[in-house]
Amino acid sequence: MRRVVVTGLGTINPLGNTVESSWGALINSNSGISQISKFDVDGYPCTIAGNIDDSLINDQIVSQRDQRKIDRFIALGLLAAHEALVDSGFNADDVSSLRSGVMVGSGIGGLDTIYKNSSVLDNQGIRKISPFFIPSSLINLLSGHISIRYNLKGPNSSPVTACATGTHAIGDSFTLIKNGKADLMVCGGAEAAICPLGIAGFSAARALCNTFNDQPTKGSRPWDKDRSGFVMGEGAGVLVLEDLEHAKKRNAKIYGEIKGYGMAGDAFHITKPSEDGNGGFRAMEMALKESGLSSDKIQYVNAHGTSTPVGDIIELRAVEKLLGSNKNLFMSSNKSAIGHLLGAAGAVEAVFSFKSLETKTLPPTLNLDNPEISTNINLIPHEAISKPVDNIISNSFGFGGTNASLIFGN
Repeated sequence: MRRVVVTGLGTINPLGNTVESSWGALINSNSGISQISKFDVDGYPCTIAGNIDDSLINDQIVSQRDQRKIDRFIALGLLAAHEALVDSGFNADDVSSLRSGVMVGSGIGGLDTIYKNSSVLDNQGIRKISPFFIPSSLINLLSGHISIRYNLKGPNSSPVTACATGTHAIGDSFTLIKNGKADLMVCGGAEAAICPLGIAGFSAARALCNTFNDQPTKGSRPWDKDRSGFVMGEGAGVLVLEDLEHAKKRNAKIYGEIKGYGMAGDAFHITKPSEDGNGGFRAMEMALKESGLSSDKIQYVNAHGTSTPVGDIIELRAVEKLLGSNKNLFMSSNKSAIGHLLGAAGAVEAVFSFKSLETKTLPPTLNLDNPEISTNINLIPHEAISKPVDNIISNSFGFGGTNASLIFGN
């Protein structure tokens, strides 16, 4: 089997529109959570989110004209893909287009475009519907746009697995390369669901934070006893994966290696995680087995950690069950700073995980003022720490009982 490495990183998220700007903000304990200002939130139970200011969308990469033809999630994904490919030193002349593919997914896709066109149909009639409505709403069109822009003719797909989407996209791309079906994959996730229908829908499901509307930066607080739900965020994360020998041949910079991938189902409930955490546990266990590592070789867990009353504790207990014998284990949640980016979450968190490997720095869990339960795992409250690590587990769990875990290493 071939070894799979990461040669390029790209992201736009509530902390910044590049990897370096957002990573710097993350490890300096900045929060990207603010009041929603894109639409009137009067009467909404949750009025805060991890927003991206329109000024951060670089129209030199995605023109204003193109932005009018595509949903916001596609624009964000194109920006992250551009950064990742530039970072990787990608040159179309150095790779086989037939063995270079794209797998960038989304949990909800063009929800705002669907919402707006539905309103147009109701109020103005069929003749006012945009001809770009369907192409800008479909989730796989993001992978389509990336493949067209960069002439990538290999495997082309877009997983849709709720909040595990980005992690599944990376894991499935890893598997394709490992099994010899591609040499290079552009993979990750993008999401832009901060819109009236998105906030209303998750509020109706009682999933969103509704207790810190007057203190937005305090809203996302994984494992803290005062948490009341997740804070939605938007953004994209994209990674360039390559076969190790392929990367060496073109002298690409190598951030690290993907060592294992696991996935499992809860078969329990449409929105709630299984109370015993068995699905998440088995996903991590599968990834660990594929990596060939013993549990004591994992030093850090980039947690799913959404700030929900039930999910946080279930994940913590699953990690303790698998890795509890590790006496020097660290775990934190990036979502405390950027909110929950749904289908993009796992990909953005993968980007940050590789920055942890590169910079020997572990990001903090913001707002962890009063941990609900005691644990021997260091949850890195408030401030980042300097800590060389060799191997990281990154978790993503989603509605429908879908669980995915990846292991990254030097």
